[in-house]
Amino acid sequence: VLVTSVSTGGGASFVSLNLAAAFALDNAKTALLVDCNFYTPAVEKLLYVQHEYGLTDYLDSETMDADEIIYASGIPRLRIIPVGHQLTTGTEFYSSARMEHFVHNLRQRYSDRYVVIDAPPVGIYPDSRILADLCDFVLLVVPYGKVTQEQVQAAVDALPEQKLLGVVFNNG
Repeated sequence: VLVTSVSTGGGASFVSLNLAAAFALDNAKTALLVDCNFYTPAVEKLLYVQHEYGLTDYLDSETMDADEIIYASGIPRLRIIPVGHQLTTGTEFYSSARMEHFVHNLRQRYSDRYVVIDAPPVGIYPDSRILADLCDFVLLVVPYGKVTQEQVQAAVDALPEQKLLGVVFNNG
């Protein structure tokens, strides 16, 4: 599930974390939260995780394994993948064959794991549209009272209609 917002500060990271934690509460399942918001990474700050490597490090390396970037979150059955150290535009990384392989690998590796991807705002960056093509579903976060109806409609139109699960109104 890709979680994105209409605008910056819309609360997608908070919703992503809560969704992943809710999945992890099921004793028969696990969850993985992947921070793909290179512009304002928040996952490791919300969970206070110290990390050596992250997603950008993995994508920039041909030899690194995904296991090297997965960290415990402090919440049982919830793991995270932080952004990493190279904070550049995600467009190049997300459209790479390595990213496609990474997402495919996560899907195949753990049949009992829910993968939640925290993405940058779809209304500002093209990254979320690229990531949406790699994901099964998209959840759109709308910061209540902070965006116009036209901005919400533009965000909805930018996402694949068949993948849109719904909208979360956030009063952040």
